[in-house]
Amino acid sequence: MHILQDFVTLRPRSRGFHIITSEVERGVSGLSTFRQGIAQVMILHTSAGLTLNENADPDVRSDFSGIFDRLVPEGHPSYVHTLEGPDDMPAHAKSSLVGSSVTIPLRDGMFLLGTWQGIYLCEFRDHGGPRRLVVTVLGE
Repeated sequence: MHILQDFVTLRPRSRGFHIITSEVERGVSGLSTFRQGIAQVMILHTSAGLTLNENADPDVRSDFSGIFDRLVPEGHPSYVHTLEGPDDMPAHAKSSLVGSSVTIPLRDGMFLLGTWQGIYLCEFRDHGGPRRLVVTVLGE
């Protein structure tokens, strides 16, 4: 068994749900050396999240945005944490709902995902900036 840990910095993106699968695979040096294993991808931020979901129809990403904005609206009068702008507290709550990591099997140096699956960066801030991931791989 071998362990690899690498960091991937994603380019800044606007608020929304963005497929980042190939960007993460390309960003992990040494991933191609694993025949099989498991990878954990974790985002090192509290106002964005990661999830696995539909990677073909862009309507899914649009619908997710609408769903999360209705679940956790901006400007709710009960929010106390407001110093970083109206999108910050809702971003923290949304990222807790989605989660900060995904675990994915590996095969032949690539993520082993279903035909219609991809890793989403769930960017909940208007201007979240570059997002940093840590990818830990265990395998052979």
